[in-house]
Amino acid sequence: MTPAGQVDAWLGRLAGERHASPHTVAGYRRDLAKLLRYMDTERLLSFESLDANRMRTFIAAEHRAGLAPKSLQRLLSSCRSLFRQLHREGLMTHDPLLGVRGPKVRRKLPQVLDVDEAGALVESDSGGKLAVRDRAMLELFYSSGLRLSELVGLHWLDLNLDEGEVRVLGKGGKTRLVPVGRHAVAALRALGAEQGMPPESPVFRGRGGAAINPRTIQLRMNTLALQQGLPKHIHPHLLRHTFASHMLESSGDLRAVQELLGHADIATTQIYTHLDFQYLAKVYDAAHPRARRKP
Repeated sequence: MTPAGQVDAWLGRLAGERHASPHTVAGYRRDLAKLLRYMDTERLLSFESLDANRMRTFIAAEHRAGLAPKSLQRLLSSCRSLFRQLHREGLMTHDPLLGVRGPKVRRKLPQVLDVDEAGALVESDSGGKLAVRDRAMLELFYSSGLRLSELVGLHWLDLNLDEGEVRVLGKGGKTRLVPVGRHAVAALRALGAEQGMPPESPVFRGRGGAAINPRTIQLRMNTLALQQGLPKHIHPHLLRHTFASHMLESSGDLRAVQELLGHADIATTQIYTHLDFQYLAKVYDAAHPRARRKP
């Protein structure tokens, strides 16, 4: 099988057996297309022909072409995942990325809303026929820290409003149970009373009763934020970051926040400890007599 055929086979397995999202598969495909182009240029007929020196040359070329450090790290990760699978299948006898490292990436802290800003956003009344749906979406995002894809994929049978729970299908096909706060429960009950709650029906519907388009949610959130005069760029993942930050500030329980967010690795969740420290540093600067800076 050609290298391109091996890539197609692996991506098909990711989508089928591992239930990777279309977005994830598309990202791997874009990254591995770069590697395939490099191999064509170098007239390399198999992945077995790659070695550490060639991979360093490949990464350096992509860097010179303008690929950012974060994108280079993702490119390496995509290649590493493919090579690992080929090795498991006996199609590669060595790791071409052994000892190869990409440039260091400065981890950018996610922006979050403060408590007042979050409250103003989720309680905003958009008016008109979409008001009930908008309120339920925003309350659920902030209440439970869902990803956009998770919220779009919700059906009424996934919700237990009496117990205040939602069953979420997350990344990699992993299911988790997440609490739903009382304000979100009330907003969802109002939405159900308005449109009905057939168990197999999407909670948030678009035209024709199908699940709402993710882009529609992004646009609605941005519109509502502008109406509220919020100075930040508002998007669904911002409310997930805000949920995580506020939970960690209140509880200090990093492991619990990891479970609520559905992070496979606690290192992903640890970025919110930096956000929490920033908050504490602001409190310290404002309160401690020796910390105050003179104007």
